Amino acid sequence: MRTKPDHGEESYVGKGLMTGMGTLITGGDSGIGRAVAIAYAREGADVAISYLVDEQADADETRRWVEDAGRRCLLLPGDIRDPAWCQALVDKTMQAFGRLDVLVNNAAAQTTNESLADITLTDVEGAFRANVFAQIWLAQAAVPHMKPGASIINTTSVQAKVASKGMIVYSATKGAIASLTIGLSNLLAPEGIRVNCVAPGPVWTPIQPIAKSPDELEVLGQNTPLGRAGQPAELAGAYVLLAAQEGSYMSGALIPVTGGMPML
Repeated sequence: MRTKPDHGEESYVGKGLMTGMGTLITGGDSGIGRAVAIAYAREGADVAISYLVDEQADADETRRWVEDAGRRCLLLPGDIRDPAWCQALVDKTMQAFGRLDVLVNNAAAQTTNESLADITLTDVEGAFRANVFAQIWLAQAAVPHMKPGASIINTTSVQAKVASKGMIVYSATKGAIASLTIGLSNLLAPEGIRVNCVAPGPVWTPIQPIAKSPDELEVLGQNTPLGRAGQPAELAGAYVLLAAQEGSYMSGALIPVTGGMPML
């Protein structure tokens, strides 16, 4: 990326809010996932990250930052579109850490379309398997190991409400995640497990140059009230709040981190 993202490598200062926790972050190799991994480690948590095999170099870099914070980092390459791998992710995390306090469902596939006719069955199935089905499979695998006070944090998007015409499928998955979060929060509340989601706006992550043209990248975030795109580090605090005791009365919530773009 021409603009190097800030994941909090030099700026995030932990306060011990997650000391001793075991956490699993999907898509933890780069972007928002890396920022959350760094923040969690500096708050005292051990971090397992899942990512696609092709992203090994990014995952190694994330591990370096987690271990620099004195915490364990478990690297788990694989494809969360496979329900068996989702189960394996949780099993491997439990084997390594002996506990699972926080599941962050952050990985996502972003598809774009020029017209309705451009949308294929492969696009729809792939996006929903990665963005929605995997969150269900991971929750099913994780919840039996979670104790009261644990939390699931899903990543939705401002697109859940904005729904740009060129991102119909992606927006639909993000709307589904917002609704899934509320449903899971109601279902798991009796077990003392909180479920919330974060809705990023335009953020400098590797998905941007994949999904957008150079001209679109030049003006990324300029349509927000703050007039700029966000940095991954600016999302980390929301994920920490939802994971830590400081967010203990929050469940079923959607936190917009959108540069002021409304989500009504």
